[in-house]
Amino acid sequence: MLGLGFFGWIIIGGLAGWIASKIKGTDAQQGIGLNIVVGVVGGLLGGFLLNIFGVDVENGGLIFSFLTCLLGAVIALSIVQLVTKK
Repeated sequence: MLGLGFFGWIIIGGLAGWIASKIKGTDAQQGIGLNIVVGVVGGLLGGFLLNIFGVDVENGGLIFSFLTCLLGAVIALSIVQLVTKK
């Protein structure tokens, strides 16, 4: 995902964060800014986790980068939901 550049991170991260918020049911609480943050953090988290399992995340391409961001964003939102659950 490093090859996408700054705007690539914003676009892919925003889309992944938005879809992850739809999956986890948190879209009503999140705006576009938080969706972007969740997607970019999800990309970092997803890339880190896939790298641990030996998956080559650097040469995966655009679709793989998006899916990595989506996976990480869903995991990040799940962790936030577990921590903030009353």
